[in-house]
Amino acid sequence: MDLYYKINGNGHPVVLLTGGADIRNWTLVAPLLAKHYKVVSFDGRGTGKSPSPLEDFNPIEDLLSLLDHLEINQATLIGHSIGGQIATEFALNYPERVSKLVLIAPGLSGFSYSKEFEENIKKIHEAAPDIDKMVELLLSDPSYRVVTASPHRDLMVQMLRHHMNRMFEWPAVKLIWPQRPAIERLEELTPKTLLIIGKEDSPDNLRVANYIHKHSDARIIEIPDADHMVNLTHPEKLYRQITGFMKE
Repeated sequence: MDLYYKINGNGHPVVLLTGGADIRNWTLVAPLLAKHYKVVSFDGRGTGKSPSPLEDFNPIEDLLSLLDHLEINQATLIGHSIGGQIATEFALNYPERVSKLVLIAPGLSGFSYSKEFEENIKKIHEAAPDIDKMVELLLSDPSYRVVTASPHRDLMVQMLRHHMNRMFEWPAVKLIWPQRPAIERLEELTPKTLLIIGKEDSPDNLRVANYIHKHSDARIIEIPDADHMVNLTHPEKLYRQITGFMKE
């Protein structure tokens, strides 16, 4: 197994997935969960301390390889942002390996994002290779207005700078997703699912959350005064909601 991972605590396995960051994304949440569970956090391929991809890769199969390597037959998956998209895809393709599913401000493959969202992403890409400018543009998005005003802004900046530097190391590869996007398969989602999102997240992310809630059996919880980085600004609330759900 070439992916970098950490394990803390004992008990039922909980796997933490993140997207455009690294395991520091779970700095405040992982220690709380490790009081009761075996918590696995890892850096996806091309992020954090994991190696850069050498060819097109499938993050779903990477997760499967990690679980097999750790001899984890079934786990609760907790995915944030793109990590939530990966967790959803995994649960649709390998439902027998997922005991419960927690999605935090998740992405959703096949979802039509707004023109404003696409234009913001384009501006960030056009600012390359000026990483400072790219970070500035990303954090100016309304979905980060709470975290940028919090004591965790510096950690957020560090993670973004590191992630963007890592992406510049990648060769010309792309992520491989299952051929039928998750948006077409939500009714097939069988693991019991909890979706958590900050009320101050972007309109697009709120639309994704509401779409998943409407087209699956997922329970949705909105956290006031939280944005896309609810895991950094509201770790205790997140911890209480997750552990309450897992104990049901």
